[in-house]
Amino acid sequence: MYSVEEIKELLSAFDDSKATALDIQISENEFISLRQKTAKPAAPAVCATTVQTQPAVQEVQAVPAAPAAAEQAAPVQEGTPIESPMVGVFYAAPSPDSEPYVTVGSTVKKGDVVCLIEAMKLMNEVTAEKGGTITEICVENGQVVEYGQPLFLIK
Repeated sequence: MYSVEEIKELLSAFDDSKATALDIQISENEFISLRQKTAKPAAPAVCATTVQTQPAVQEVQAVPAAPAAAEQAAPVQEGTPIESPMVGVFYAAPSPDSEPYVTVGSTVKKGDVVCLIEAMKLMNEVTAEKGGTITEICVENGQVVEYGQPLFLIK
């Protein structure tokens, strides 16, 4: 087991690096998984979600969160959200070297695959519940998503 100081050093080194992900297998049942968000423009308020988690180590103090997108001036997009049916990792394309299933402006029909959600090492297709045009992509490729989180807006 890592000490609090070792974890702090690991977090500091990871934060200073250009890496966006780090997974460390400590034992069969213990692992450390770190992910960094890349800088991007503020998302519209309709796509903003807040995820609250319990700290793994009680002695480590949480860093204050950045202001929510709802507090920043952002245009409100219209459309019906296509929500994540589960917790997992969002993938816009079937493989890293493939074109994304949909882009902003893509026309989809009911039942068309719009993305994949990886959960428990299984790839699950997410389909459009209605036909229309994709007006916004609310998450980034490789981002962890929550159940019910908007993935796309369709109009």
